[in-house]
Amino acid sequence: MKTLLALRHLAFEDLGLIAPWMEARGWRVCYHDVGVDALDGLDLGQVDLLAVLGGPIGAEEDARYPFLAAEVALIRERLATRRPLLGICLGAQLIARALGARVRPMGHKEIGFAPLQLTQAGQASPLSALGAQPVLHWHGDQFELPAGVPSLAHTPLCPHQAFQVEQHTLAWQLHLEVDAARIEQWLIGHAGELAEQGLDTAALRAAARAQAAGLPQALDRVLSAWHAKWP
Repeated sequence: MKTLLALRHLAFEDLGLIAPWMEARGWRVCYHDVGVDALDGLDLGQVDLLAVLGGPIGAEEDARYPFLAAEVALIRERLATRRPLLGICLGAQLIARALGARVRPMGHKEIGFAPLQLTQAGQASPLSALGAQPVLHWHGDQFELPAGVPSLAHTPLCPHQAFQVEQHTLAWQLHLEVDAARIEQWLIGHAGELAEQGLDTAALRAAARAQAAGLPQALDRVLSAWHAKWP
């Protein structure tokens, strides 16, 4: 049985729709709670897919969250093996950092459902399977691109939404994994940020309902396209 190990930073920002997709294909899904569970005992050789999930902290805030340095070192270890690695939001930013790129505040927040605009490289990537499907964006930081790695997508508020390293690593800032039926956890968990930004929770809730049918189908298309090309 193949194993997916997810590095989780916040309980409700989990694998979402990815977990049942993998389990339906016979995978074992495990979580490692970063900041609680030690990172130094992980054997990545037993992990067929490593996923690094999101969270509301900065990818370079080592002084506040000392575990980040060890997490970046673990990601570098994984990158060196050229085995499948997925980064989501903070996870994508940490992969960018592990590849030598910086992560900086955008100066504004991007929160809500909107489609991606794919670059030429993005059209040739698994993200091309998204089509016009709106996805959830929820971040205030952005990664610079690692050297020699093209941007796959952008939005009007964020110039780089995703990148890919060969076929083994896919990193995106969006939240394609989010189960719309569980959006209330996000609205509760990020209540302070939503109030600070003056965002309408009712509008976000309604947008999640509107995308509930399309999101699992889009995730299926993207993961199927990526999985088919794994080394």
